[in-house]
Amino acid sequence: MKLDYIYHSCFGIEANEVTVIIDYYKDSSTTEYNRGMVHDYLLNKPGKIYVLATHSHPDHFNPEVLNWRDKHPNIVYVFSYDILQNLKAGEEDAIYLKKGEVYQDDSIHIEAFGSTDIGDSFLINLQNMSFFHAGDLNNWHWSEESTLEEIEKANTDFLSELKYIKQRVTKTIDVTMFPVDNRMGKDYYKGAQQFVEQIKTIIFVPMHFDETYTAADAFQKIAEENGCRFLDITHRGQTFDITK
Repeated sequence: MKLDYIYHSCFGIEANEVTVIIDYYKDSSTTEYNRGMVHDYLLNKPGKIYVLATHSHPDHFNPEVLNWRDKHPNIVYVFSYDILQNLKAGEEDAIYLKKGEVYQDDSIHIEAFGSTDIGDSFLINLQNMSFFHAGDLNNWHWSEESTLEEIEKANTDFLSELKYIKQRVTKTIDVTMFPVDNRMGKDYYKGAQQFVEQIKTIIFVPMHFDETYTAADAFQKIAEENGCRFLDITHRGQTFDITK
């Protein structure tokens, strides 16, 4: 099985006769519009295609994904419910999930968890591997700008969501994709650290950093101290072998 880094928080999962694309924003090409790993490769693979979107923020959901069904009429869209609420897609366009809800068919199992922003985070079970995509679930605080009360609320809200995950997820997560966004200031990987300290995961993948690769890499030491294999992302369209 393979994991592809597209851009920002977008990843592709390549399994046997199944392709999953999560939180598409832009393709991997830095020079040409709608060219790269998604349009030139993933959308041309045989088998089932699932397109997931954790929430309606434009850096996680591009409505252009709905045009992909013109080429793949059997494509399955699984979106967070806020995308429908915010009129970013129609009722017939996708399956919509709220926290605690599940989509399952004979190929995939997707459970929606909460967020500390809008929308969902997703736990995906696919061919004996589990993938957690955090969406915008994070300890969103800006230490240099936020008040003490705001920081405490962000921490409380995040730890509440972690508690819910721990109650629902009793097995180790194989792959976790989680924000490591240095725009938050000096404590930018606090949420990621709390996650790996409390939720056992085998492979940790940073995201939500655009192309600030060195900032994302700064979390490698902490991830490895907590027993994770850290995926060192260096460029768009990078592919990792994650086979057990």
